[in-house]
Amino acid sequence: METIDTLLKARWVIPVEPDGACLDHHSVAIHHGDIVAVLPTAQAVATYDATTVVELSNHALIPGLVNTHTHAAMSLFRGLADDLPLMDWLNHHVWPAETKWVNEQFIHDGTQLCIAEMLKSGTTCFNDMYFFPDEVARVCIAAGMRACVGLIMIEFPTAWAQDAQEYLDKGLAVHDEFRHSELVSTAFAPHAPYTVSDESLGKIRMFADELDLRIHMHVHETAHEVDESMARFDMRPLERLSRLDLLNPKLLAVHMTQLLAPEIEALKECGVHVVHCPESNLKLASGYCPVQELVQQDVNVALGTDGAASNNDLDMLAEMRTAALLAKSVSGDPTAIPAHTALRMATLNGARALGLEDRIGSLRPGKAADVVAIDLARLPSQPIYDPVSQIVYTAGRDQVTDVWVAGRQVLAHGALITLDEAGILAQASTWRDRIRGA
Repeated sequence: METIDTLLKARWVIPVEPDGACLDHHSVAIHHGDIVAVLPTAQAVATYDATTVVELSNHALIPGLVNTHTHAAMSLFRGLADDLPLMDWLNHHVWPAETKWVNEQFIHDGTQLCIAEMLKSGTTCFNDMYFFPDEVARVCIAAGMRACVGLIMIEFPTAWAQDAQEYLDKGLAVHDEFRHSELVSTAFAPHAPYTVSDESLGKIRMFADELDLRIHMHVHETAHEVDESMARFDMRPLERLSRLDLLNPKLLAVHMTQLLAPEIEALKECGVHVVHCPESNLKLASGYCPVQELVQQDVNVALGTDGAASNNDLDMLAEMRTAALLAKSVSGDPTAIPAHTALRMATLNGARALGLEDRIGSLRPGKAADVVAIDLARLPSQPIYDPVSQIVYTAGRDQVTDVWVAGRQVLAHGALITLDEAGILAQASTWRDRIRGA
C-alpha cells in the first residue's frame, strides 16, 4: 500500500471537473499538500495507507470556494454606513473613515476577521483590493489562507501611499517580496477608471505584461460611472480601457452592471474575465450584471462578495444562490444559471480569472488540496436528490464543517485551527468602540 498524508472518505465528491460530475462514495487522497487521487472509497482503502483518515459519511466534498473580489480589512467597517447610494457611501462615509482609521494594525485585524469568516464558510482563496497588501499577505500566510493580494492604485493620498508613483513602487516591492509564495500571489489593483489616470493605467499595463500579472479593477459598476466617463472623456469606460490596450485576458472587470451587446461581444473577443458581485450590487442598487448573456457568449464569469462594508457578509455559498436566482429573474429564464454552473463560477471560474486554474478550483490529481466538506445531513438540506442543487439552493455556512488549504486542515468540526476566534472577536469589538466613539 502507498503511504499518504491524508485520506478524506466522503459520501459525495463533487470535483467540478468534469462539469456536472457528482461521485458517490468517493475519497480524496492527499500527499504533500496536493491531491494524488480521487477514487471510489473501497478502492482508496485498498490502495492507500494514510497517516490521517477523515470520515465524512454525510458530507459532500467540493473545491475550496474562490472569492474573486473583496476588500478584506473593510470587515471592520461592516454596518458602518448602510442603505446609501454608492457615491454617497464612498465620498461621505467610507473614504473619510479610511483616512482616519486605516493603518497597518487596522489591516492586520480586519484581514484576520475576514479570513476567519471566509474559512468558516468554505472560502479558501480570495482576491483582495485594499491598502497595505504586504500586511494582508503576511496575515494570510500565518493563517494558511490562499490569496491574490492587490497592488492598489488610486490617484489620491492614503495611509499606504501619497501619489501614483509611490503606489506603483510599493506594489512592485510587494510583488517581489511574495513572488515565490505558495499561498500568496499578486495582481495590480487600480481602483476604477474614474479614480486612475490614463498615464497610471498605461504604466500598469506595461508592468502587467512584463511580470505576467492580472489587473483587478471595478468597471461599469453603476450608471453614474458610465455617465461621468461620457462627460469627462466622451466615451464609456470600457472604450477608454480598450484604447489603453487593457481589454485582454489579464483583466478582471468587477461588477459590470452596465453593458451593451457590442461590449459583451468585445469582452468575449478579448478574453476579459467578469467578476459578478450580486449581493453587493443589489444592496447598493448598482444594477444587474447580464450574467446569462455573458455565459452564453463564453465569457468567463466568476463570483465575489465585495467587501463586508457593502454586502455585508463574505458568504460565498449565499453568493452562489443569489447569483443563480438573480440570473433567472433578470433573464426570465429558470434555466439561466443552473446549480452546477453557479458552483463552477464560485470555484474553477474564479481560479481561471486569477490564473490559478492549474493549482486550484477543482478536485483533480496534481492540484493543491484546497477542499471543503459540507454536511448535507442537516434538516434544511433533506431529502437529497441532487447534492449540487442542495449545496447551491439550501446549504448554509453553518454546514461547512472542515476545510483544508494546500492539504493543511484549517477548520475542523467548525472550529478554526490557525486563528484565534476569541481574540479576533475581541479585536473587532475594540475597533468598533474606537470608531463609534470618535
